[in-house]
Amino acid sequence: MDIMINRNTNGVYIISVTPFTENGAVDHYSIETLVEYYIESGVSGITILGMMGEANKLSLEESSQFVSAFIKRVNNKVPVIVGVSSSGVNAMESLSKLSMDVGAAGVMIAPTPGLNTEQKILNYFEIVCEQIGTNVPICYQDFPQTTGVHISAETVLRLARKHSQMVMFKHEDWPGLNKLSTIRNGCGNDEIPRLSILVGNAALFLPQELGRGADGAMTGFPYVKMLVAVEGLYRAGNIDEAEDIFDTFLPLIRYDQQLGIGMSIRKEILYRKKLINSPFVRLPRVNMSKIDYDELSRLVKRLEYKLKTTGLGSVIDNY
Repeated sequence: MDIMINRNTNGVYIISVTPFTENGAVDHYSIETLVEYYIESGVSGITILGMMGEANKLSLEESSQFVSAFIKRVNNKVPVIVGVSSSGVNAMESLSKLSMDVGAAGVMIAPTPGLNTEQKILNYFEIVCEQIGTNVPICYQDFPQTTGVHISAETVLRLARKHSQMVMFKHEDWPGLNKLSTIRNGCGNDEIPRLSILVGNAALFLPQELGRGADGAMTGFPYVKMLVAVEGLYRAGNIDEAEDIFDTFLPLIRYDQQLGIGMSIRKEILYRKKLINSPFVRLPRVNMSKIDYDELSRLVKRLEYKLKTTGLGSVIDNY
């Protein structure tokens, strides 16, 4: 499957964690269970080394080895996007080249912190696109809550018009529904080519974002089959059924979305589902307290009860 991401890419691109051992080393053994789970859940693609993948905590050598091992394990079953964001363009170029050489479908780049004007963002991506090569498809990650870089819908559209390789926009601004609408309505015409739009933020607003024209989700919420079911049902016109399933998971989605501690929560869920061997998060991190563990257990228990009593669990194949 030699498929690159493009301006019509859609579906659920799950973001994978980077699994570590209890000693903090990259756990290559857990790659197999994660990949198997993601593919069996019906994802359209996988994204690795995003912010959820703790990419900024890995050395370039660790990142390169992880990319090679992960893409090899996927074995062309679904496209894989690699996050290559870096403070240095040369490091970004190096990881981009390696990723594409081993079979990546494209790369994801967030603007480097400090780009405090729209013109600086445009100038930055002029350099980035030239440096990594015009044949490498790019997903722009818009996550100002973490990067501190705010981009307007108009500048997003300018990037889409000027750079043919800028094919996807990962929407994570918050509040951002009107921004999403402006981008969707502003492209796909004679002047500005269409952009694929996938949404993040733990898919907290997924039904509304799909209604605004998003093409799907790119997030790491651990209950992957739910995301796939909701996206598929919504796309098929079964909106109420999609929202019923989504609403059932909403308390856990909201809990998972907490900034700072959210990574520890997400890895704990994956650990409990036996998808990774350890919930270890590299420093800096926010550790879960006993109360956090108890709250998570209660939320999961209530979710399982609701799915069982409403029959929704069977709709999403035991999630």
